[in-house]
Amino acid sequence: MEEYNKIVRDNIPTIIENSGFKCETEIVSDEEALLYLYTKLTEEVNEFLESKDIQEMADIIEVLYAICDKRKMTRDMLETIRQQKEKENGGFENNIILKKVYK
Repeated sequence: MEEYNKIVRDNIPTIIENSGFKCETEIVSDEEALLYLYTKLTEEVNEFLESKDIQEMADIIEVLYAICDKRKMTRDMLETIRQQKEKENGGFENNIILKKVYK
């Protein structure tokens, strides 16, 4: 038996059982799920940083979308905010590294 105690995608329990294993799950509230999602986001970012794999990038986006859903925010709201920040502060196209600020 391995213990995970982490949030997983909705089809994972079925995939596990179809593989001939048994699993124990629990359904939690949106508020509690958010705590697990924040941990999952860290996990997915770390996996991406280690592998640089586009699959991990997709997982990061999926977790961010789930956080939006639980916080009653639409994906469009997230994209609008991202676009506003890009308009105000720019993106990362020019590879600028800020070294120092003098006062």
